[in-house]
Amino acid sequence: MLNRRTFIAIAGFVSLSGCGSKFRSYDGPEVTRIVVLKGERKMHLVNGTKALRTYKIALGGNPVGAKQFEGDQRTPEGAYRIDRRNPNSQYHLSLGISYPNREDVAAAQAAGKKPGGDIFIHGRANKDRGKGPDWTAGCIAVTDREMEEIYSMVKVGTIIQIYP
Repeated sequence: MLNRRTFIAIAGFVSLSGCGSKFRSYDGPEVTRIVVLKGERKMHLVNGTKALRTYKIALGGNPVGAKQFEGDQRTPEGAYRIDRRNPNSQYHLSLGISYPNREDVAAAQAAGKKPGGDIFIHGRANKDRGKGPDWTAGCIAVTDREMEEIYSMVKVGTIIQIYP
């Protein structure tokens, strides 16, 4: 049984731990996959067949078509995985997408080009970033507050399906 002083100390710590922190906790249903619909500018966090959350997104500066080469300003299309978490991202928080896969590398090499990389789901970081509807170099962007929620819900290894 907790004594009163211990209870007050724990309650105070818990209430302060949420203040100003970009790290949230999540204890809801597991996100089993992420579905991105580029044409609709929507991203769904899904458990089974049920969308748990839906977000409006910004894409690469050249949003039509799949990413093919480094510097093409396009967001990839296809099936990938979340392969890393970056708590120190210059874009608030970020989740890495496993682009390029073998097929992406082969297609770029066949054209004599590099496929590019460092594709993430990330926040906006500050008021000077995120101007216009599609402003990233090929990533998927949401607000910082939304990214905090996404970061708490999505685990490394989660499948992400990106559709045109």
